[in-house]
Amino acid sequence: MSSQKPSGLFRKPPSASRLRMLFNWWPTFLFSGIKVRHIAEDFTHASVELKLGLLNRNYVGTAFGGSLFAMTDPFWMIMMIRQLGQGYVVWDRSAVIRFIKPGRGTIRAEFELPASEVERVRECTAQSGRYDPSYTVQLRDLRGEVIAEVEKTLYIRKLETK
Repeated sequence: MSSQKPSGLFRKPPSASRLRMLFNWWPTFLFSGIKVRHIAEDFTHASVELKLGLLNRNYVGTAFGGSLFAMTDPFWMIMMIRQLGQGYVVWDRSAVIRFIKPGRGTIRAEFELPASEVERVRECTAQSGRYDPSYTVQLRDLRGEVIAEVEKTLYIRKLETK
């Protein structure tokens, strides 16, 4: 492990429950009707929902695509960063959202990043020095019907040790 000091917003990364609370007060989520319902303490799972309201409707009265994307944006990267630990650089590389049907009512996203997948990422990164895995999350309404799919590609690189 590298002795690199944490960078970004926090000197010490917040716990999963504190991060959930911070997300729920973050203006981007707060004013978009996005609620983080759960982040597992080991960062293997996160649950997010968007309730359709006045501030997140589009011209035709369904969920605004930007809000649908925003509800998925940070989770794969943060879950990977927290599970990999120090010694890695993790960034979002690209994203694609596929709209399947109009979003009405409450929409949910469930993120799963098992420890076995993170171990596979460590192995792939060790082989080539960097790795660009892709992950997909489905956004579903309360009936379980898929509203949209968001595919994120991460950039992961092992930090060079001095």
